Amino acid sequence: MDINQILEEGIKRSASDVHIVCVLPPVIRVHGRLVKLEEYGEITPDISRKMLLRILNDEQIERLEKQLAVDFSYTLPGYGRFRCSYYYQRGSLAAAFRYISRSILTIEELNLPLQVKEFANYPRGLVLVTGPTGCGKSTTLAAIIDMINEKRAENIITIEDPIEYLFGHKKSIISQREVLTDTKTFQAALKYILREDPDVIMVGEMRDLETISNTLTAAETGHLVFSTLHTQDAPQTIDRIIDIFPTHQQKQIRNQLAGTLKAVMVQQLLPNRTNDGRVPATELMFVNTAIKSMIREMKVHQIYSAIQASGRRGMMTMDMSLVSLYKSGKITKEMVMEKAHSLDEVKRMIEELG
Repeated sequence: MDINQILEEGIKRSASDVHIVCVLPPVIRVHGRLVKLEEYGEITPDISRKMLLRILNDEQIERLEKQLAVDFSYTLPGYGRFRCSYYYQRGSLAAAFRYISRSILTIEELNLPLQVKEFANYPRGLVLVTGPTGCGKSTTLAAIIDMINEKRAENIITIEDPIEYLFGHKKSIISQREVLTDTKTFQAALKYILREDPDVIMVGEMRDLETISNTLTAAETGHLVFSTLHTQDAPQTIDRIIDIFPTHQQKQIRNQLAGTLKAVMVQQLLPNRTNDGRVPATELMFVNTAIKSMIREMKVHQIYSAIQASGRRGMMTMDMSLVSLYKSGKITKEMVMEKAHSLDEVKRMIEELG
């Protein structure tokens, strides 16, 4: 059995992900749903190991054996790139492959709110794109970075694990650094990045205290910084950042975050009404004077109300986005109810639609 053949089949069937898990046939995710490729037959532990190790180099095999897991990117000639994650389950080697489109889509092509374009115009500050795994955070960041690349002459540096979308130099110059290939860790890359004359920095994920601290410092010192977190709404995003620091530092971090944070976008991908595609639902928060005060004064719980009251500024809660998608006929009422943060609030908004 050939892993390249399976990956090709996944691309032909418009799969976002390909999974290899023993003892099952290959499984692909199409429009959010898992589909077994029964024609390939079940993959045994022996087949899985031989098939998956074939595309690793010696250094990746060594990392896999030491850590029992390894992440890397893989190019399938003529088709595109995959973000790959190898791991063990029940003693057998398993893998998840995320397809990365060869082309970088625009904000319009991704069906994201046009207000997101504002992110590319900021001269400095911190912008966060958050949401669950597989919701398209990296794709959104790629669209924003490519906008900057086309319109502004900047020095853009990305730190990724692994590198996903490949950028060409346009008006900007772009350096893409991959963890364990071009730098030891996110922390090591961020430690020296300010000496590399960056204008725009993209940190693939804020994973730990040191990475978050260095990311905030980069934004505070006059750079435009983009990053991601696995959080479900804007207030939770702020709390997550503050709570990771020791108690004695949290007041300082609140002030730092209030001074640097420009916007938070939370997104998730939902099956459309006809189940033949997916649409993004988004929460958008732009940090205004009122929200800055809420962050400083430990009133983060009031932020959701501030977003609801700032619709004219282009802000929206996730529930507002879900109802809007329902109103435009893109998703079902059942999907709105399943994903809603506040069922009562969503029911009220739907009733107002008549």
